[in-house]
Amino acid sequence: MASIDLNADMGEYQDAAASMREAALMAQISSCSIACGGHTGTAETMRTTLLRAQASSVRCGVHPSFPDQENFGRVALAIAPDKLRGSLSKQIEVCLAIAQKLDVTLYHLKPHGALYNVAAGSQSLAEMIVALTKSYGLKLYGPPGSALETQAMMAGLAFVAEGFVDRSYQPSGALVPRAQAGAIIPSVPERVHQALSLAQGRMLSLPPLPGTAPKLLSLHVKTLCIHGDDPLALETAEAISAALAGLAIEVVPPSTIPERGLS
Repeated sequence: MASIDLNADMGEYQDAAASMREAALMAQISSCSIACGGHTGTAETMRTTLLRAQASSVRCGVHPSFPDQENFGRVALAIAPDKLRGSLSKQIEVCLAIAQKLDVTLYHLKPHGALYNVAAGSQSLAEMIVALTKSYGLKLYGPPGSALETQAMMAGLAFVAEGFVDRSYQPSGALVPRAQAGAIIPSVPERVHQALSLAQGRMLSLPPLPGTAPKLLSLHVKTLCIHGDDPLALETAEAISAALAGLAIEVVPPSTIPERGLS
């Protein structure tokens, strides 16, 4: 039976309604990445999210970021490598300590926001993140064909290639920056279409630039991400889950899916 992981970034809510949306989202996904204080997240939100995931048998991972709550981790910081590594280590260890007290296992690391995007094209930053991930015995989630994947393969680290269902892509395979028009896929049907294309290994058809033909993009992924802080996250997840089930594609965590890289 064909399978795919469906993941969400979690622990990013700012109010009760968003918290309840995240709680409901747990029933639709198989893994989650938990904000651990870099861009948002507190000890209480980490604890709550870990317990929700545990109750729903959802695999948990840590979601560290540039230390920049003001910009929600979506701006690349000019920060010394040692200082950044120290911040990322602290974020991971805070979440890990809470998880250990709750007897919840952390399985992966996924960089957040600007850290994810910059590391995708920076060998030095990717090498740091890979080394850090490996030191904690975690798998790494990241974009296919990126510096993160290359460094993971070189280090013998299990890498889980990720595609986004609610974000638009550039022909290079990078995400369209959030500041640009069209960065967010607005409708649930469009998100379902992209999710099914990624899950089935079909080409994505990218919107053409003026005077050009549409571009096709091939991304080979093992996990699909939904942003948990998106107002349509729950509706998106429910629709994708139903569409995958209709195609007999099972939603399972990456531990049961062949991964890219070495383990």
